[in-house]
Amino acid sequence: MGGVSIELSRGSRDNDPTKYPGKLTWYVVLTLTAAAMGGLIFGYDIGISGGVTSMAPFLEQFFPSVYHKQMDDTSTNQYCKFDSQILTLFTSSLYLAALVASFFASTITKKFGHRKSMMLGGIIFLVGAIINAAAVHVNMLIIGRVLLGIGVGFANQSVPLYLSEMSPYNYRGTFNGCFQLMITIGILVANLLNYLFAKIEGGWGWRLSLGLAGVPAIIIIISSFFLSDTPNSLVDRGKEEEAKALLKRIRGVENVDVEFTDILAAKNEARLVQNPWQNILKRRCYRPQLVMSILIPFFQQLTGINVVMFYAPVLFKTIGFGSDASLMSAVITGIVNVLATLVSVAFADKWGRRTLFLEGGVQMLIFQLPQWFAIVVVICICIYVAGFAWSWGPLGWLYPSEIFSLEIRSAGQSVNVAVNMFFTFLIAQVFLSMLCTMKFGLFIFFAFFVVLMTVFCYFFVPETKNIPIEDMTQVWRDHWFWKRFMNDPNDPVNAAIKKEQV
Repeated sequence: MGGVSIELSRGSRDNDPTKYPGKLTWYVVLTLTAAAMGGLIFGYDIGISGGVTSMAPFLEQFFPSVYHKQMDDTSTNQYCKFDSQILTLFTSSLYLAALVASFFASTITKKFGHRKSMMLGGIIFLVGAIINAAAVHVNMLIIGRVLLGIGVGFANQSVPLYLSEMSPYNYRGTFNGCFQLMITIGILVANLLNYLFAKIEGGWGWRLSLGLAGVPAIIIIISSFFLSDTPNSLVDRGKEEEAKALLKRIRGVENVDVEFTDILAAKNEARLVQNPWQNILKRRCYRPQLVMSILIPFFQQLTGINVVMFYAPVLFKTIGFGSDASLMSAVITGIVNVLATLVSVAFADKWGRRTLFLEGGVQMLIFQLPQWFAIVVVICICIYVAGFAWSWGPLGWLYPSEIFSLEIRSAGQSVNVAVNMFFTFLIAQVFLSMLCTMKFGLFIFFAFFVVLMTVFCYFFVPETKNIPIEDMTQVWRDHWFWKRFMNDPNDPVNAAIKKEQV
């Protein structure tokens, strides 16, 4: 009954406007910045693959059929010159591996904590980068990409949760947005390096592009040595005294009783859930969070953003840019991506998640790659990327990471990552074939999903800004639609609370 009484004391505070005491400390700023570096490995890989696959020496060695179509076949439709399932497998294999790895990462994160999960992801990613840089056969490329994918799966599962749990509730949007910011910085750095390395005489610049993926891996490995785990994770693993001491340190105050009590309450609720995977899939009380963890990454990928991120140089080549110009155009979109993400980092906690979701959707729809002159296309792509970068980019990682209660948080994040990686893999694998078949009509396909996701957000996505992560259940209980799923009498947590109240 102790767990239920704690939950009731937390519930009595839900209507109290008093928030958790604390201040923004340098310790938490440095810790969260270091953790956010985990986004670099994901971003660098997104940016590097498209540039490498547009380099003639790389294509000539590993994908000669694509190379000869570019060089010799002037009659081939411009949109079809990169259409190769083996070539797209080079890009997409990483995301299939990340999908599978995310489920293993959930168990490791829950048992050993976020820090060790991040460290393991960095080590595996580093090995993959070394294999790719040394590749002499396409099979080595694919093996290296699979290892990179496993590293990405671990990082994407653990880092957003770490940022959401460690952040002060009123700065959660800012710090979690730093994960997406690091992704965009990784993309930009990769685009710049591709542009520079493509000019190296001898045609071996692609090895540098692939091999330098090891640098962000080393950064996350080193950073993980200096990170503490989160108070929530420590409590979940029975280290309550250590968790309370850490909470005082990261909040900068001695009085952390209210927040610590809420974390203990969440732990006691979690004990009532024997199998988080079974419950997240079957119990009505988690239906809203499960739907969000599936639909938000689904819509995020169906915006078409990764078509631009993966294949920007290839895409610019199909509309008539030369090799250097196509790589430089990718650099320009990368700069826009970083700058626009800073908008979300600065204002996600002020403007709210829902507002940015809706505004970004409208902006992406308006500038969804019209088939005009080439320079106009570049401008439209930049505005489109900006709309994504301050809305669906960072919020696609922030929102799912903050909505789950402790007992299913790792499982829920794994669902989010798995759905994200599955549709990333699918789009990476089929895009070049779809571009060959549909040409610019393909972007009408993506525009349809932008409309659909914006309508979905308007009606079904509640606002979560400035709400403590352990109090998030009340958001769903108050929502006009989702509240019908939140009072299941078969839910052991609800049943225990009701019994105690009686």
